[in-house]
Amino acid sequence: MEVMSPKTVKNSSQRLRAIVVTSGKGGVGKSTTTANLGMALGLQGHQVVLIDADIGLRNLDLLLQLENRIVYTAMDVFNGDCRLEQALVKHPRCRNLALLTLSKNRDKFNINSQGMQNLIKDLKDCNYEFIFIDCPAGVDVGFVNAIAAAEEALIVTTPEVTAVRDADRVAGLLEANGLKKVSLLINRIQPDLIEQGKALSAGDIQDMLGLPLIGIISEDSEVSASVNLGQPVVLRKRSSLPGLCFENAARRFTGKQDFLIDLETPYKGLFKRTIERVQDFFLGSENTN
Repeated sequence: MEVMSPKTVKNSSQRLRAIVVTSGKGGVGKSTTTANLGMALGLQGHQVVLIDADIGLRNLDLLLQLENRIVYTAMDVFNGDCRLEQALVKHPRCRNLALLTLSKNRDKFNINSQGMQNLIKDLKDCNYEFIFIDCPAGVDVGFVNAIAAAEEALIVTTPEVTAVRDADRVAGLLEANGLKKVSLLINRIQPDLIEQGKALSAGDIQDMLGLPLIGIISEDSEVSASVNLGQPVVLRKRSSLPGLCFENAARRFTGKQDFLIDLETPYKGLFKRTIERVQDFFLGSENTN
């Protein structure tokens, strides 16, 4: 079957969205979130490109098992060594998803805010629906350049006071730079600790940050395993709980009024059976009888 290029699948009624994914604090799962949200949207039929703007610490290629497929980068496009289409690496299991790495070498990286804006404009001309910019951790020049071309932002945080404080600082910087549409994704929620009063709840975090909540992702060993395998959890034939959470966040991101999966209840008993029913509804039973 012929794989359509991005230009052949344009829906003229679809508003193209450039979203920077940021956190302020490193180690909260920002890149893992970018990979899984992008893959989930691609599997749902949307044209998606992920930009790894974390030069020197890039890892989106590893998370998507594309490290051996990268031949050209955005810097090669800027230097006239290749066309933009040649630098876009399509995922073999989801042709709706492409990865663009800015540079392989930190020393050769000299893109500025205007260069990033030009890059996003060119990608929009390719008719992608979603452009996710995986922003470097921190708030230095890499952060400034990454947000320059974005129209909205997704802040990823975890239920830790330090991470939430950094997220609040980043939210203020985004607003100061003119990004008014900012949403929140909370990663690594542990219901048992919340029940014991040892961790912030999603409600606590949302009250502290005052941002619309797009998704809540559970702490799960499946995520660590998927990172090591280079396979986003949403690619599993029968999705894990975090996989379902990412799929739920992706549907909410498109504006569909999906319910928000509740992780405040410990993952046992009735809640566990409810999740199993959700899995069966979306993915079918594994029984082969």
